[in-house]
Amino acid sequence: MMIGGLIKKMLVSKKKNTTFHEKSNTKEIELKNQPILPNLEKMIEIFNHIYSIPINTDVIIRRITIGGLDRKAATIAINSIADFKMIEEHLLSPLLKNENPTKEIEDLIEFQSLSKAMIIQEAINIINNGGAVLFIEGFTFAYGIAADAMASRQIDKPENELTLKGPKESFAEKLDINVSLIRKRIKNENLMFENLSVSKRARNTATLVYIKDLTNEELLHNVRKKLEKIDVDSVQNIALLEQYIEDRKTSLFPTILYTERPDRATAYLDNGYIVLIMDSSPAALIVPATFWSFYHTAEDHYMRFIPANFTRILRMLAIFITLFMSSIYVAMTSYHSEMIPPDLLLAIAATREKVPLPAFLEVFLMEIAFDLIREAGLRVPAPIGPTIGIVGALILGQAAVQANIVSPIVVIVVALAGLCSFILGDVNMDYTIRLSRYIFILTAAAFGIYGMTAGFILGIFYMVSIKSFGVPYLSPLTPRYFSSNDTIFRRLLKDEVFRPGYLKPKDMKKN
Repeated sequence: MMIGGLIKKMLVSKKKNTTFHEKSNTKEIELKNQPILPNLEKMIEIFNHIYSIPINTDVIIRRITIGGLDRKAATIAINSIADFKMIEEHLLSPLLKNENPTKEIEDLIEFQSLSKAMIIQEAINIINNGGAVLFIEGFTFAYGIAADAMASRQIDKPENELTLKGPKESFAEKLDINVSLIRKRIKNENLMFENLSVSKRARNTATLVYIKDLTNEELLHNVRKKLEKIDVDSVQNIALLEQYIEDRKTSLFPTILYTERPDRATAYLDNGYIVLIMDSSPAALIVPATFWSFYHTAEDHYMRFIPANFTRILRMLAIFITLFMSSIYVAMTSYHSEMIPPDLLLAIAATREKVPLPAFLEVFLMEIAFDLIREAGLRVPAPIGPTIGIVGALILGQAAVQANIVSPIVVIVVALAGLCSFILGDVNMDYTIRLSRYIFILTAAAFGIYGMTAGFILGIFYMVSIKSFGVPYLSPLTPRYFSSNDTIFRRLLKDEVFRPGYLKPKDMKKN
């Protein structure tokens, strides 16, 4: 009886299920593409419909009569993102107080950024961006005023790309601030800021930044084409945009450089690269990007020649240690014990005497544990972040050794490999190196040193095949291009007189 009752309820509920039919928004699109009408009341009625007023309480429509001209008008703005104090002082007040019947509207409005909207969609875009729109009876266009007061964070220090020398400024979430940070560093009339829409419904805009008399036209066309191909409703920030425009979306290696430093972005602009910025994003994308872009840091050129190259040597050494340290240990203890000096081999054997796990599984589990602790430390609240690291690294590691789950030398190997991975400043390349480490551990466990060598050669082959917006990933090292050869080592600043040849800039010489 109980089963029969349940079946009956299920059948009844299935009958009651409502089918939602998809409604077309063709009429809405046609309405928004109409020109501005001279009938003020009709325009107010249309915008009441578009913004669902009075249900939507955030949109404010204010009716006025322009003094002197005796014309009816109305302003529309969104309360939460528009500066109503500015609108009152520089727009409404001059219009209401005017007594001269011969004055033009442009002469009365006290705004520097004054634009005209000819169709309804243009007026909607101004309102949605925090501006105000002025409709006047008898006018077949509307005046748009930029008066946004969107909440944003002020300029702060970079969080991920720290430097001892050089500027301490980072990009903020407001587009105007980011534009000014770039303009402050490049005072050139050829510096271009080109806005391109990258979504249909949210109407997000990406700003293409380049120097007109430097950047290659074909490269610029390629980037524009990638942005125009994006066919989605919303792209809210620069990190999402990166995933839409990259060449190989499933590749292990990143092909677009992500930076939060305006000084680094402008340095790339000076070399003929293209920078992408967006509102609500405290970072920029630099295209194209080669492997050396991720290997270099912002501080490399702020330091003197010898210390800068010394840090680059350490960085390259750290990359090899983090990639191969764990896998070499697995390969040598599993297949090539004759390569280990006898005293060291006896010491390793003594520490592993009571460990029940094979070397591969021992290292693999420790690598997983290290990455778990690392990710937990990044994502927990800041006050307890250091506590997670201390508890994970000291207490758990020591307890695992005393419990004979892992040997002390494995803790040293994994800790050293993990610490060396922190030397890379770029987040995307850091994940690439960390994931590659697991691949080399697996190849070492399966085939020893030969497996590692084969994996490394295949990795190099793969990197040679990658392109970023048409630029080979390992250039100018391979294929060779005419440039200042800023790859593993940097040169003296006076000798870095050529821009990268693989970008084919309009001007190769820097001076």
